[in-house]
Amino acid sequence: MKILVVDDEEDMQTLFQQRFRKEIRDGLVDFAFAISGEQALEYMKGNDHEAVLILSDINMPGMSGLELLERIKQKYVTPPPIVMMITAYGDADNYEQAMKLGADDFLTKPVDFKLLKEKLKL
Repeated sequence: MKILVVDDEEDMQTLFQQRFRKEIRDGLVDFAFAISGEQALEYMKGNDHEAVLILSDINMPGMSGLELLERIKQKYVTPPPIVMMITAYGDADNYEQAMKLGADDFLTKPVDFKLLKEKLKL
């Protein structure tokens, strides 16, 4: 399963690689990382339909995760990638807006990796 993680906190890459070390080694998951919404769209353009799951932070400089979600859901429809939003702010407004834009799930920081693995059936 190819997973694109979009987060402006660059240490998230190391964190995901540590927490999914066994799954990466066993070939169950393969991660790509982007530090902005713009970089994520560039990745998607060059790797059309490669990412089956996108984990995106909501609050990022430049393009927000919600804007990224809207663009992905409009452009990548066959088959659409699963998009889970991640935010440090678990407020109702962000949740409602993300769901209205087509988010498949909503997680809060700090990420509960055990719960995430359960959701991914790993």
